[in-house]
Amino acid sequence: MRQSLILITSLIIASLGFSQENIPNRYSLQEAIDFALKNNRTVINAARDIEAAKKQKWETTASGLPQLSASVDYQNFLKQQVQVIPAQFFGGEPGEFQEVVFGTKQSVNAFATLNQKVFDGSYIVGLQSAKVFLEISKNAKIKTDLEIRKAVIDAYGNVLLAEESIEILNRNIEVLEKNLFETYKIYENGLGEEESVEQLQITLSGVKSNLNNTERLKTLAYQMLNITLGLDVYNKLVLTDNLETLTREHIALSLLSVENNPENTIDYRIAANDTKAKELMVKLEKSKALPTLNAFLNGGYSAFEDEFSFFDKDQEWFGSSLFGLNLSIPIFSSGMRSAATQRAEINLEKAQTELTETEQRIKLQIASAKSNYQFAVEDYVNKTENLELAERIENKNQTKFFEGIGSSFELRQAQTQLYTAQQELLQSMLDVINSKAELETVLNTPINN
Repeated sequence: MRQSLILITSLIIASLGFSQENIPNRYSLQEAIDFALKNNRTVINAARDIEAAKKQKWETTASGLPQLSASVDYQNFLKQQVQVIPAQFFGGEPGEFQEVVFGTKQSVNAFATLNQKVFDGSYIVGLQSAKVFLEISKNAKIKTDLEIRKAVIDAYGNVLLAEESIEILNRNIEVLEKNLFETYKIYENGLGEEESVEQLQITLSGVKSNLNNTERLKTLAYQMLNITLGLDVYNKLVLTDNLETLTREHIALSLLSVENNPENTIDYRIAANDTKAKELMVKLEKSKALPTLNAFLNGGYSAFEDEFSFFDKDQEWFGSSLFGLNLSIPIFSSGMRSAATQRAEINLEKAQTELTETEQRIKLQIASAKSNYQFAVEDYVNKTENLELAERIENKNQTKFFEGIGSSFELRQAQTQLYTAQQELLQSMLDVINSKAELETVLNTPINN
């Protein structure tokens, strides 16, 4: 009985776990954006770049702080070096030499050294560069967030476009199959032409082909959205927003009156960071012509014996200490430092030119994005009206066809026009959403807006 209870409990737990694993994630567009800004792999690495820049900043700072190192040196002469000196020093005959060995066979030296930079121009520039590098990493993270937000909006919109296209195509197929059935019955009864049946078959075949292709595109759109969110490519998703609602929410013409100030954009800040970095490179090359001053303090103990007895309590150790300064003065480099400085100045001039170019390009991008957004909104209104007209025309042609006063060719033209209007309206909705996202990205609109 006890084993049966354990087995039943295990099956229940396993089934609950399996069912939870198969529950699809549900996201509105804003929830999808929020999720991606935390879980997208590119965003995660951009955050890591900031942390790495912080560590590099401290690494640069610490290089100018006191550095303490220690060393232990053990030496054992397997065969000591022999020196010869005049034998007369020991009472021998002039011209003769005596072999002698200096020092002990074994020795141990233990020393600690404290080093401190006193003055180094490149260190000062390095501190400034580390700060700029951190700022570059932060700006790169902001740009990444903006691009990921736009990518999520694009991917989310493509899924909705595919979903709603499939829904419309299925409705069209249902109507076409009904029309085809009725037309075939009319033809069987000798009241219609075979061409009418064939025209409807051609139209139905084309719509079914579009449906199959759209279903494949829907699968790819879901997979792209999963990757953008930072999920497994085959993860199941349910989108809670619909295309029409999002389109209306994304009509915000107030964006068209936002000031076209390139200096507020992230691309301009990144270009300005690059210019600042090039300025620091000029300073670095110039600083190499300055003298450097370092101080050091050394202290330690040494022991000497013919036998290894350094751990004995009565072992005698000899202490020593040393303080010193090292002043290095560059004097002549055969023009190498001058050439390096001139090269850095040329790179700075290039960066300044690129900054100006970036400013002008951003102005154009903002103007273009505003124009595209305004056109997308206007086109959406136009396509909405066109669909209403296409629906009325198609209804009239259906009535005329089944009353025998309209041709199958005219009906097919009206249906094709309707299907085109349907797809154009869906695409115009997506264009409104995407063009607004593009404009917000160019304007560097904060993520929480």
